[in-house]
Amino acid sequence: MPYTLRLALSPAYGARHALGKAFITLMFPISVAVTPVWAEAPEVVALGDSLTAGYGLAEGEGFVPQLQAWLDAQGTPAKVVNAGVSGDTSAGGLSRLDWSLTPETDALIVTLGGNDMLRGLDPAMTRANLDQILSKAGERGLKVLLIGLPGPANFGPDWKKQFDAIFPDLAAKHGVLLEPSFLAGLGAADPAAVQALMQADHIHPNAEGVKRIVAQIGPRVQELLAE
Repeated sequence: MPYTLRLALSPAYGARHALGKAFITLMFPISVAVTPVWAEAPEVVALGDSLTAGYGLAEGEGFVPQLQAWLDAQGTPAKVVNAGVSGDTSAGGLSRLDWSLTPETDALIVTLGGNDMLRGLDPAMTRANLDQILSKAGERGLKVLLIGLPGPANFGPDWKKQFDAIFPDLAAKHGVLLEPSFLAGLGAADPAAVQALMQADHIHPNAEGVKRIVAQIGPRVQELLAE
């Protein structure tokens, strides 16, 4: 009875092994079933501010490493690159976009606008900066997941209305995936429970908070990779 030998062939497995394969085939009555080696895992750049960078958290507890671990556990091939800079505004993200991306980049997660919001910057400026980021990503043929944040009420209802409209408007304009709020995974029904998931500054999530955020956003990243 012939035996089946399963070989994983890399692109380099070629002419230099052909003679060896022929010899094995002649010496033994085997059939060879080739298991293909998949291309390198797609690279996803996470462009953002301190929420992306993992501010105040130990190594391995931030958004990017926890997202990477979640994708690995799901069996979803991906390499997530941390391009988060604490304190960055949408203007800062735009200014460093070109050198944050490489020829190997396949997709982009954009989580910017939080510092614009904290500083009460004109929502029109935030919109213009994010619009340019998405345009540049489109020119490179990158798939994008845009992650928003709900605007606060302390700058007035008109400011909040303008800010909240930025993310759905731009996602529709550029045809990209949208996650309306980075913090949605924390829930909102019980403010006290939410605060237990935040660091002492009440702005940045703690490790458990990030875990819940990743559980919410992870499936959207899978959608991004599926595209």
